[in-house]
Amino acid sequence: MTRYDVIVVGAGVAGSLVAHRIGRLGRRVLVLEAGTAGTAGTASAAGPPDATGAAGPGHEGEPASDPPSTGFPFRPHPAAPWPEVSDLAGTDGIPGYRASGHLRQDGPLPYASGYVRVNGGTGNVWTGLAPRMLPEDFDTEPFGYGRRWPLTYDELEPHYRAAEEELGVAADADEQREHVGLPFPDDYAFPMRALPAARLDRVLSARLDGRRVKDPVARREVELRVVGTPHARNGVPDPRYDAGRGYVPRGRDGRPDPDSRCVGSASCIPHCPSYAKYTPLKTQGRWSATVTLRDRSVVSRVLVDASGRATGVEYRSYDGKVSVAHADVVVLAAHAVENARLLLLSGLADRSGQVGRNLMDHPVLLTWGLLPEDAGPYRGPGSVSGFEGFRAGPARRLRAPFRVEFGTWGWIWAKGPVDTDVHHFLAERGLFGAELRRAVGDRIRRQFTLQFEMEQSADPSNRVTLHPHERDALGLPRPLVTYDLDEHVREGMVAARAVSDQIFELLGAEDHTDYAPVAAWPGRFEHGGRAYGYRGAGHAAGTHIMGDSPATSVVDGRQRCWDHPGLYAVGCGSMPSVATSNPTLTMAALALRSAEHIEADLASRDRPVTLAPPPPPSPAGETSPTSRGASA
Repeated sequence: MTRYDVIVVGAGVAGSLVAHRIGRLGRRVLVLEAGTAGTAGTASAAGPPDATGAAGPGHEGEPASDPPSTGFPFRPHPAAPWPEVSDLAGTDGIPGYRASGHLRQDGPLPYASGYVRVNGGTGNVWTGLAPRMLPEDFDTEPFGYGRRWPLTYDELEPHYRAAEEELGVAADADEQREHVGLPFPDDYAFPMRALPAARLDRVLSARLDGRRVKDPVARREVELRVVGTPHARNGVPDPRYDAGRGYVPRGRDGRPDPDSRCVGSASCIPHCPSYAKYTPLKTQGRWSATVTLRDRSVVSRVLVDASGRATGVEYRSYDGKVSVAHADVVVLAAHAVENARLLLLSGLADRSGQVGRNLMDHPVLLTWGLLPEDAGPYRGPGSVSGFEGFRAGPARRLRAPFRVEFGTWGWIWAKGPVDTDVHHFLAERGLFGAELRRAVGDRIRRQFTLQFEMEQSADPSNRVTLHPHERDALGLPRPLVTYDLDEHVREGMVAARAVSDQIFELLGAEDHTDYAPVAAWPGRFEHGGRAYGYRGAGHAAGTHIMGDSPATSVVDGRQRCWDHPGLYAVGCGSMPSVATSNPTLTMAALALRSAEHIEADLASRDRPVTLAPPPPPSPAGETSPTSRGASA
């Protein structure tokens, strides 16, 4: 039986980066992926999988003829199911929603995000936005809420740089320094220059830059300024990067491709046809030959010895066969929900009682409307720029901070694809032919959405547990989520909606925001006599939270489980706060930091034991006690 240096559970962003960093040093790494991979990479010890993610004929997880609502082109297998957004539906009465599928729910409000269990994970279908957290995000206790991180922004900053190189981030450091408040040194450059502004960004900038809006909760005014968002997708390389060495974009399979660019296909979810957007498959394309990927392997238990040290894992194939793999280090990187589920299944790491607790997301308040002019939708990434002025400062004491992303794909997140617009004019207005085409065209070209991404702080009552009787196809308990939004978040949405009202008025835009029908808005509630609706951003965090004490946290600042040497739980589940930035870059930085510590652990294991020097020779004529005893 092969013994590995490291077993990584999950081949998403964090797991792929850890495997890459450890494997390039010659370590034997086994990556166990619950979902499916391309046939070229299945259980191969000779290198990475087929980074196209394409499945061969008859392969479980083959392309779906009717893709699910996430837009992902693969069907979940019954042995490795995942939650779909369509598993939720709004209802009348209490609790106001119905949940089915893999992720069962019993909270006052729904956890409205899904995730994907295939090779590459949800990193295959993310939006590609890669902003950093702010320095003050690492400790919100002075603002009267949240939890303090066991490390600071400055401690994570070198790993942010490494993550920006690994993911290939395009952004303007001067803009991020001046308008976001990030403390970049004057000579810092991102790997690639910022992506060009979308037409919507230019329209909003011309109309709104320098205008001020009132925050009714914080009772202050905020100046509006359109700011580009850092993207993990290929743009024009910046020759100043890396002290003038420059950067070569990575294309398909992670291979160097100097000409790779985002060409505005507007299909980032589910697939970037130009391979400009980062996915974990790019990292896997650079794995060393010492990294083995074994897909369709559902880990069901982490194994520990009598001292509590992790020794390996038990996993099941889709036909239910149970196998065991052993290693000196086990790294859980299977998503915040699945990491917590696996720790609970194993009965591990819960001295603090925090495993599965503190589930966070970015509940996103959407507002949408029609500009009086062409918004230029569907001509690039789903969002390129936004407003950053609501993320920081003393207003956090009174309401949740938020980022405002500009949605450049019309109303797709709020109302669905353009078919809904066709139906509106066809069925409700009775239009046909050229008149129908003109009406639909006019409506779509003027559509835009504001996406208010709210911070949600750690709350132990928001949690993942094991369902008491629901089981999946392998007989494992399904995850059960209890979720709600506290007053801090709801007050943030009050402020966000008031800001939206003012922005629409300044733009002269028609506001079409309407959280109806009920079935389409499971995340709907009333607050202060006004209706609010939210979507989940897919940014699950907090379920194996990090801290500086084993009494109050699951992992330490290295993402190492307090209770079990050799066991790491990496990913957004370790984050004590999710702040207002899309968390993928922070997750990647934390994974790279953990990889350094894992390698240090392995190097310490390999260090030769220093033997005590032999005793000095006895003086002439004197015998040692040992020799006297031997001769006696």
